[in-house]
Order: sequence, then structure tokens, then C-alpha cells
Amino acid sequence: MFYRCDVNDHGLPYNPFKACVIPRPIGWISTVSADGVPNLSPFSFFNAINERPPMVMYCPNGEHRDGGEKDSVKNARETGEFVVNLASYDQRDAMNASAASVPRGVDEFELAGLTKEPSTLVRAPRLKESPVNLECAVLDILELPTSDDKKSGRMVLGRVLGIHIRDEVIVDGMVRAELLRPLSRLGYMDYAVTDSVFQLERPK
Repeated sequence: MFYRCDVNDHGLPYNPFKACVIPRPIGWISTVSADGVPNLSPFSFFNAINERPPMVMYCPNGEHRDGGEKDSVKNARETGEFVVNLASYDQRDAMNASAASVPRGVDEFELAGLTKEPSTLVRAPRLKESPVNLECAVLDILELPTSDDKKSGRMVLGRVLGIHIRDEVIVDGMVRAELLRPLSRLGYMDYAVTDSVFQLERPK
């Protein structure tokens, strides 16, 4: 099949775009407001975008239920900081709970039964239950074009300042994905977990 994205003439019950770009890593973003209120939200439009220096991005599309920017953008804009927490299989239910659309001022850490841990270089708390935390400084916040007048699109770009890695997931000097068991988003309401890994040598 072929369909045009500007008219979405695919004839399917659900838009297949997000089911075609898979798996997508989940950026479980923690921020804190200028008033000190923490926020925790997962985003599947997330990825690493550079190595030297390490950089990441996440896209909190849409608006807050109370109007205006989502807290994950608003807080990053106000404070210039955020933390990316790895969502592993053990935290799947808590990750999903933290995705709830709740009023401003609600602490999603408490809502999902999770533990805040002080970061080393930024004010935003990190997630204690996560095996990896990336402490980040905001580089830029970009406005993205939108084809839906009711939804905005934004991309938060960040430079990774420091990384916490749980010691038990490091084996022979390497971080092992099968021990991390990271969650990824597929299409629709589908998720996947990485617990099987293979190697390929790059051609010389």
C-alpha cells in the first residue's frame, strides 16, 4: 500500500506511521518547575543525537490539559535542565502511570509510587529505580511545524552533563542491554523489551 501523509488516505482504522518507525526508545523525562514542583513524563519521540559531546532530544507534542505548554517543556524552559531516566521492564507499570494527564502541580513520582533521588549537576531529581540517568542542560527548544491546529509540536535539545549507571549492569567494562531490559514503544498500545542481543562486526 501507499498513502499520502498530508491527507492520511491509508484507509486503516489507525494511522500506521508510529507502527512503521519501531522500536522507539522511551525518554522518561524528569524536570522541576521554578517553584520546585517535580514532574516525570515518558516520551517515545526521544533519542540520542550526538556522541561528542553527548546530546539527546525529546518531543513533548500537544498542550497541557490545563492549557499552555506541557510541564516537561515549561520546566525545561524555565530552569534550563532535565534528566533522562531509562525505563526498564521492571518499571513498565510505573512508567505507564506517569503518563497520565493530570493537573499542574501533581507529582508524578508520587503518583506512580517512585522515588526521587538528588541529581549531581542539575536541580531536577533523577529516578532512583532507573538503572541509568542522564543529567542534561537545555541547548534549545524548537517549535515544530504542525498539521493539526489543536496540537503544537516542540523539540527539547539537551547536552548530557553527567551519567549515572548502576554498577550491576556493567559486565567486563560494558553496559549490558540484556541486564538493563529497556522498554521501547511500538505502534498503537504496543511495547517491547530488549532482552536478546546479538553482535555484528562492522566491515573494514
